[in-house]
Amino acid sequence: MTDVRLRSRVEVERGLFMAESYEVISRAIDAGMAPRSFLMGEKWLEKFAPLYTPFPEVPVYVGAEPLIEQLTGFHLHRGALAAMQRPQLPEVAEVLRTARTVAVIEDIVDHTNVGAMFRSAAALGVDAVLVTPHCADPLYRRSIRVSMGTVFQVPWTRLEQWPRAGVDLLHEAGFDVLALALSDDAVALDQVDLGPERKVALVLGAEGHGLKPATLRAVDEHVVIPMAGGVDSLNVAAASAVVFWQRRAMLG
Repeated sequence: MTDVRLRSRVEVERGLFMAESYEVISRAIDAGMAPRSFLMGEKWLEKFAPLYTPFPEVPVYVGAEPLIEQLTGFHLHRGALAAMQRPQLPEVAEVLRTARTVAVIEDIVDHTNVGAMFRSAAALGVDAVLVTPHCADPLYRRSIRVSMGTVFQVPWTRLEQWPRAGVDLLHEAGFDVLALALSDDAVALDQVDLGPERKVALVLGAEGHGLKPATLRAVDEHVVIPMAGGVDSLNVAAASAVVFWQRRAMLG
């Protein structure tokens, strides 16, 4: 199935996602994800045996790499592809229950950015991630690959409503909600109290148009990363890493 949009829809409708590479498939299995099938070239059978042999009931399809590329629509350059059972997403309250640092990803549709943000979240101690209703799927193949499988490590779920209802849920859970924004009243990141006494939700939006006006009205504070002259912002994935690092540094 080579049509990207059709393939994505079918994966979701059938409760599937695709994991690619030994490291990513391994992390998915370690996180409790159930494989439905494996697809790989013959030369990869030995390397991937530790991943598929514990599941004797799961089919392992083997084919020549040109045929696999024709069937899937992309070059399988990381050895193998696993179709895995898509997990049921937890309730927001469950994700927030023990968290003190939360990232909220608003309407970012680029799968590469979403994957990179999850990787930064995992590396820099973010406890949970919430994605808004129109955000790209963190379990899309490219998102998973860019995240290096860390999407399976960080608790996350999708908000059903945003911004007002979502911000209200965060407030009810005791979070101060901070938005990264180029607004006139934004406070420089190094001047913001991100210490351990605060439960903090960090809201990041798409490049270009940025966060929704309604989001900017709903949050508690606007925060900006100080920049050198001539540059007003970073790519959202890079910006998220900066903000996550600052929070971690101030936690001590």
